[in-house]
Amino acid sequence: MDKIILIFKREYLTRVFKKSFLLTTLLTPFAILLFILVLGFIMTYDSDEKQTIKVSDPSNMMSGTIEESKGIFYEFTNNDLDDLKKEYVEKSDFSGILYIPKIEDIGTSSYTVFYYSDEKLSLDASSSISSKIRSKIKDYKIVQMGIDPTQLENLDTKVTLDPEPISEGVEDTSSMSTLVGSILGGIMGYLMFFIILIYGMMVMRSVMEEKISRIVEIMISSVKPFQLMLGKILGVGAVGLTQIIIWAILIPVFSIIAYTLLGIDSADIAATAGPGINVPPQIEAGITEDIYKVYNELGNLNWILILPLFLIYFIGGYIIYTSLFAAVGSAIGDDLQEGNSLTMPLMLPIVLAVYIMIKAVESPNSSLAVWSSMVPFLSPIVMPARLGADIPFWQIAVSIALLVLFCFFSVWIAARIYRVGILLYGKKASFKELGKWIFSKN
Repeated sequence: MDKIILIFKREYLTRVFKKSFLLTTLLTPFAILLFILVLGFIMTYDSDEKQTIKVSDPSNMMSGTIEESKGIFYEFTNNDLDDLKKEYVEKSDFSGILYIPKIEDIGTSSYTVFYYSDEKLSLDASSSISSKIRSKIKDYKIVQMGIDPTQLENLDTKVTLDPEPISEGVEDTSSMSTLVGSILGGIMGYLMFFIILIYGMMVMRSVMEEKISRIVEIMISSVKPFQLMLGKILGVGAVGLTQIIIWAILIPVFSIIAYTLLGIDSADIAATAGPGINVPPQIEAGITEDIYKVYNELGNLNWILILPLFLIYFIGGYIIYTSLFAAVGSAIGDDLQEGNSLTMPLMLPIVLAVYIMIKAVESPNSSLAVWSSMVPFLSPIVMPARLGADIPFWQIAVSIALLVLFCFFSVWIAARIYRVGILLYGKKASFKELGKWIFSKN
């Protein structure tokens, strides 16, 4: 046990105090926050390009007005289309000509307008123009058909689904809570995927480098192969856990900073939690009630259950995959490229779990999500994606029990492969060879 602890300390301390680890751990929350802010700016950015389009509408279907949108200004004219084309060639003080022909059949569902210009029309501008014309054509048809616009508007009804429990003692759940739970589940599932993949590959590369450099031969003279493998797995796992804990502290801190930059007071958020949300006057601009509803639903989630379970599945998934990655690393010869064929069977269930996780987020209590969260190869990624929903206790208990049993089984298999492969050089291990190593009595 003492030797395992020594190896654990070596792996942990050498990685935690690396500059790359410190920079990655400290800068990742900031980078994520910055990425979200930049992405939000890009998605809400309106082009500052201004252009004027002259509109020829002989039948006056547009009523002489189209509102400016996306930096496009519409200038109506009574000039003939040919005269407008000549004017465009001679002056070029406008971007193009929009010609709106008369609708011959008021019942038609297909209609074409013409845009004349030597400059290419951007997709955003094309979409904006089409939308504006579509709206105007609809108003024109309503008038021509003699339909009362007020009665037509009354036909549109906004429907809100309000889920209500039947049995007493059951919490009232809204669609917002379902949405928040789904988003949280997706984030947790993807986070688990990347952590398992990154640190599993880290363990494999560490084993490969020590084997190829022959350092392991010196280490094996002092410790058993199983002790070396277990100490390495636990050490790298502790590094990952340290990183998660630091992120769990830093991300809320950066969130508070973001609230401050956006002019949101956390006291205002707390005050608005619950039914009958009122947005504080100083932050009405750009902030909707949905943000406060999401904040409220996050506070209502059972974090006392979610966080420990996430930790359990992280540890279980990490042990399963890193032990097998370590076994693969020990079985690779002098050529690092040999690992591709051996790691493929390990990558397939991870990728499969991600696709199942996507469906589990959409329907957390479907048969696919329920039974996949029981399979140890899949549960570390699938089950966290379901934690935002109401999961029966027996499913969690069975899933954790199977996960723990498979952890012992995977470590046993990995140890059997590791003890032979770590000292084997110059020979490429096949799956048949790995099977022999597992069941070898030596």
